Amino acid sequence: MNEKEKMLAGELYDANYNEDLIKERYLIKDKCFEYNNIKPSNIELRNKLMKEILGKTKGNFLIEQPFICDYGYNIEIGENFYANHNLTILDPNKVTFGDNVFIAPNCSFYTAGHPLDAKRRNQGLEYAKPIKVGNNVWIGGNVVVLPGVTIGDNVVIGAGSIVNKDIPSNVVAVGNPCRVIKKIEE
Repeated sequence: MNEKEKMLAGELYDANYNEDLIKERYLIKDKCFEYNNIKPSNIELRNKLMKEILGKTKGNFLIEQPFICDYGYNIEIGENFYANHNLTILDPNKVTFGDNVFIAPNCSFYTAGHPLDAKRRNQGLEYAKPIKVGNNVWIGGNVVVLPGVTIGDNVVIGAGSIVNKDIPSNVVAVGNPCRVIKKIEE
């Protein structure tokens, strides 16, 4: 199994020194740089380039500049997706957003994690676990979502939260660590 296959399988892989993965990251980071330097009012060009960056998009979306990711092809966004400024997605594994997802400024989604053992960590090894965000989700400003987390449908995540565990559907969740504080009733 090569390093990319290990990465996508959630196993420890060489993130820092594998030439193929480094090339893939530079390719997409150059595209992100290009995207972030397009005139903000040129929505058509911005969306065209974003469709080249992301693995899958639907028709209606807007991602405000700046935007940063590692690979791009592991990111899927649903219909009516909006992300405000400074969205960072570290995507060595899949990051999937459902329909009607709204993300406030300065949010980060990290599929990558590192071994607790310093020797393996210092060798450049890491692992990556997928993140899934359901439909009709609003994520407040400065939220961080950690590897392996699933956020259900119809969820509000409060500003400043660190989401390190799954969040069920139909709730408001806040805090560090993020926890459910109330159910959302129709």
